[in-house]
Amino acid sequence: MTEATAIRNRISSHTTPKIYYQVAMPQPKTHVFEVTLQVEGWQEPWLDLHMAVWTPGSYLVREYAKQVQDLQAQVKGKEVVLSSCKKSKNHWRVKTEGNENVTIFYRVFANELSVRTNHLDNTHGYFNGAALLFFVPGLEQQPTQVEIIPPQSDWQVTTTLPKVKGNTNTFLAPNFDTLVDSPFEIGKQQIYDFEVLGKSHQLAIWGKGNIDAHKVIEDTKKIIEVEANLYSGLPYENYLFLLHLSASGFGGLEHKESCSLNYSRFGFRAKDKYDRFMQLVAHEFFHLWNVKRIRPYALEKFDYEQENYTTSLWFCEGVTSYYDLLIPLWAGVYDRKTYLASLSKDITRFLTTPGRKVQPLSESSFDAWIKLYRRDANSDNSQISYYLKGEMVSLLLDLLIRTRHENRKSLNDVMVLMWEKFGKDEVGFTPEQLREVITSVADTDLTTFFDSYLDNIDELPFDKYLEPFGLQISGVNDKEPVPHLGIVLRESKGLATIKFVEIGSPASLAGLDTGDELLAIDGFKITAEKLSDRLKDYQPGDSINVSVFHGGELINYHVELAKSIPNRYQVKPIKSPTKEQRKLLAGWLGE
Repeated sequence: MTEATAIRNRISSHTTPKIYYQVAMPQPKTHVFEVTLQVEGWQEPWLDLHMAVWTPGSYLVREYAKQVQDLQAQVKGKEVVLSSCKKSKNHWRVKTEGNENVTIFYRVFANELSVRTNHLDNTHGYFNGAALLFFVPGLEQQPTQVEIIPPQSDWQVTTTLPKVKGNTNTFLAPNFDTLVDSPFEIGKQQIYDFEVLGKSHQLAIWGKGNIDAHKVIEDTKKIIEVEANLYSGLPYENYLFLLHLSASGFGGLEHKESCSLNYSRFGFRAKDKYDRFMQLVAHEFFHLWNVKRIRPYALEKFDYEQENYTTSLWFCEGVTSYYDLLIPLWAGVYDRKTYLASLSKDITRFLTTPGRKVQPLSESSFDAWIKLYRRDANSDNSQISYYLKGEMVSLLLDLLIRTRHENRKSLNDVMVLMWEKFGKDEVGFTPEQLREVITSVADTDLTTFFDSYLDNIDELPFDKYLEPFGLQISGVNDKEPVPHLGIVLRESKGLATIKFVEIGSPASLAGLDTGDELLAIDGFKITAEKLSDRLKDYQPGDSINVSVFHGGELINYHVELAKSIPNRYQVKPIKSPTKEQRKLLAGWLGE
């Protein structure tokens, strides 16, 4: 029996304690939230306080406790200080000494503007429950009130939690999971209300930029309608799009009744950047179903203090990534040409990542906690993103199902069936159940498909699956082809430093290393800008002398150049597609 279970059992024998939070920010320029936690009706000789180490939707242990400081405990309403100590990195214990009503005060430094952390400055305050608020083991299902004390009277509070009647800026969370799932924005954010399919929506924008909020709202409405049509309705009464306009940010985090978005403040005028933003909106909104309600059994109940492992993140994120390109197309936000260009970019990223030949997709999902968000110089050689390969495998599955059933069935039917079987009742699915659902919709044996493309590293046969739709992949070199060396350079202060060495490339086989400072080729000085031009003077198979500083030591390497490889790939129509091919393509992408 765990300690939390024991406490929960003892609590059930008497009145359940009540929990109240107060979040203040009296000096926002210091980036410090001041949090007061009140526990009333506590019966145990000590009170354990735990801080989550990760936020659902972002699969990395981020150690939120590292920002906690100045913790103090005392008897509520009295100047009686209670002793406390740390038991582990994210666990504090307070001796209650028989006092039932305990007040805990602590500060949290908040100067990281991301969708999963906390940020406070003189313009706004933003926080996620997991990164700011303690939980008491055994009381995770207890309703919690949160009172916000803004630093200025003209700062407003935006969240999806319901207000407590009669209390200013006070909100009620039915349990800790909901509290974690309900971010807060406090400040002078711009609020836009709109309605879709009879449901209320809000767009809250912090920051300045070149966004046209009305255009974004109109296109967002179209995206909502397409996704709602897929699942035959919207699983909420109110929804909040919370957007931070930052210097160069990009990211999103899904919640059950909201999403947090971070985007470059001037990234809305250029069409390609605007389209990318709408893909982000489509992605996070799709998570309403896929992840927040249709989720793996391993994530049915969250353990906030350690990794929650699953091999199914490829479905959670990869399928969602596949749809985030398609949905704006189906919604009329952009056309088929834009969709194919976006898909081509993702296929290029995939086919130019050597790690696809090393790490299986199911392993990539499982290893999210130690690899995807912990990149190093060798990451592209040793791993593949479950977002990216998951998108590619989802593409093949959709094309496979559409081809077999002449567009009468598709991956859409997989999503609807997953919603009916697991999402509506929020019952977690196992990897085996997921494969059974996909197989049932495809109506064919997919054992070899799953074994090859999920559990092993077989190359994905794009052309095989694209051909019935009259499409193919073509390798392209934007400039004059050059012999392949296999390095990526970073230029800084006139120095060309090797940032990446492709595994198995001529540079790798010769011994060149990341961090080496590239000096010369065949005795002549070289820069990052001039490398491609210099390589044009050689042919595949030529041997060149590459001079570098390695750890401060001058070293010369003999490198045998390989044949040129494409630097990007295009999805393009084949010549003279048949009537059947054009029909399948129209059923997939529209006329």
